[in-house]
Amino acid sequence: MGNSQRPCRLQGKLTSVMSFVNPINKSICLEYVCESNYQKLFKLIPDLMAFKESAIGLALHNTTLHLEIIERTPHTMTVELSHCFNGNLDEFLEPAVKIRVYLDAQLAEVLSDHARAGVSQVFKDPGLTREIMNYKWRLNYFLQKWLDHCLKKDYQFSTKSLNTEALA
Repeated sequence: MGNSQRPCRLQGKLTSVMSFVNPINKSICLEYVCESNYQKLFKLIPDLMAFKESAIGLALHNTTLHLEIIERTPHTMTVELSHCFNGNLDEFLEPAVKIRVYLDAQLAEVLSDHARAGVSQVFKDPGLTREIMNYKWRLNYFLQKWLDHCLKKDYQFSTKSLNTEALA
């Protein structure tokens, strides 16, 4: 399939700034990104379903990743994934991405992050479909790129009761 036939062809040049990535059909591309995020999340945290409340991800010479299980239902779970840059959990964790994982549909969608509130908090008027789609696109595209970054670091997840200084 050539570039011109792909439903997620991007307008203009690709840049590292996520706000400049602008797919032609955002709704289709958003679904692909959410599918990709689901696969990447489970590749990064293969035992995600086994963790009850929290876990940490360690990678040699990298900041610790923190996973919090916020909610679990038969078909969904909501998690928060964050970096802790200075080792003090009382400090601000970034990017504090809150993710809804749709287990039956195999999708992972960002609900909010440390810098941006959830869609329902930002857009009170459901008629603002273009703005809502753009907002969701930016949140989920960010997650896709961040998961790519984390996967390159080869994090290993386990419960928080382990000694985190071992890899620091």
